[in-house]
Amino acid sequence: MFGLYFIPVLLVILGLFNESWQLFLCFVLSGFGMAGIGMGVMHDAIHGTYSKNRKINKLLSYSLNMVGANATVWKIQHNVLHHSYTNIDEGDDDLNVPLFLRFSPHAKKNRLHAYQHWYTWFFYCLSTLSWVTSKDFIRLDRYYKMGLLKGKHIYLNTLLKMLAWKMVYYTFILLLPILFSPFGTGEILLAFLLLHAVTGLCISLVFQTAHIMPEVAFPKMNKDGEVKGERIIHQLLTTCNYSEQNRVFSWLIGGLNYQIEHHLFPNICHVHYHKIAPIVRETAAEYQLPYYSKVSFWEALKSHFKMLRWLGNS
Repeated sequence: MFGLYFIPVLLVILGLFNESWQLFLCFVLSGFGMAGIGMGVMHDAIHGTYSKNRKINKLLSYSLNMVGANATVWKIQHNVLHHSYTNIDEGDDDLNVPLFLRFSPHAKKNRLHAYQHWYTWFFYCLSTLSWVTSKDFIRLDRYYKMGLLKGKHIYLNTLLKMLAWKMVYYTFILLLPILFSPFGTGEILLAFLLLHAVTGLCISLVFQTAHIMPEVAFPKMNKDGEVKGERIIHQLLTTCNYSEQNRVFSWLIGGLNYQIEHHLFPNICHVHYHKIAPIVRETAAEYQLPYYSKVSFWEALKSHFKMLRWLGNS
């Protein structure tokens, strides 16, 4: 995945191509590599499960910084908020979306939402572009105000490191191709947008089809901010697997088709999920608990489409 991300852009920087279609192809391939780093490397590393060695995990967690985002912000947003408050409105930050999107039945609805099952896919394409340009800064500020970053010195230190990493990212992905390749600035910018369209769509579809589905629950907090229930049962109620039999697909997306196992055992590397899944399924059946799973990724996408339509009209 590192090779798929770096090599095509390096070939462009070295001036080995001079046709526009070659430029766009290289950036599309790099977009798949960027998504692969996010799903198959960074995700495990930040959970501390890529390796038994903490130093290796920390080193590989910087792969997210390398592709324009920020590991510290992601750890709070994903490990802390999403895993602790899965599908809970105002708790799970994955449900904190712009006003024109509605991912929870408890979120406020407006007229635009009736059409979101058609236009959401376009905004999925923009998701990582928003992430590397503005969302990291917005979330860092919000998490600091929420008390999830302790001390102003930690906030400022994180902010400075974020700015430095983003400068490295934009230098590699934009500045060097503009300076050294035979392509014009406009072509490079278009290729950059194409790269993020590929990455954003890949990552959004993989993650959203695990939780924004017709079968899953969206628990609601009571007036005291509490959600009744047990954590393991909560994860089973709010999560869905898909395409469990496709080992190649599972490798490509870092085992994220086994989201149930990941949410139950976030401290276990994704390469073991396919072995754990039958045990989890049998145990859920034994205790008459749900185990949601779609046969294929295509079936999961269709269900996600239906859920977006239902959320827009319910």
